[in-house]
Amino acid sequence: MEALEALKEGAEAAAPAEPKLDQFGRAYATGKRKNAIARVWIKPGSGKITVNGRDDSVYFARPVLRMMINQPFGITDRKDQFDVYATVTGGGLSGQAGAVRHGISKALTYFEPGLRPALKKEGFLTRDPRVVERKKYGKAKARRSFQFSKR
Repeated sequence: MEALEALKEGAEAAAPAEPKLDQFGRAYATGKRKNAIARVWIKPGSGKITVNGRDDSVYFARPVLRMMINQPFGITDRKDQFDVYATVTGGGLSGQAGAVRHGISKALTYFEPGLRPALKKEGFLTRDPRVVERKKYGKAKARRSFQFSKR
């Protein structure tokens, strides 16, 4: 019986999670999608997003990709409240945008742990496991066979 009470007390103590911030008041998270890996830092600011040293409108020229990056802020009603600095490597632009979105979502939960349920409900904290299938020998691509010739 005492063990059960101690467990309940431990759960109550662990419930209010503390923000994970570095010495500069930033939250850091790593986001991944396909072969892209994004290192993301967020801090309170005016809503400026910098990716690999360039503005997000320059780096992600397609509006769909910029919209994708801003989704976590829209869902949590934190539009133009955080400055984002991200470095992305690997993959193409679509995968990189997904990686930045994943990183921003994780960093928001580290900055404000209360936002976690809203982001989790939308699926932004889940790492999308889909990656390109490898090429097999005797095949043109992963599954595509060479043209069959009867004669």
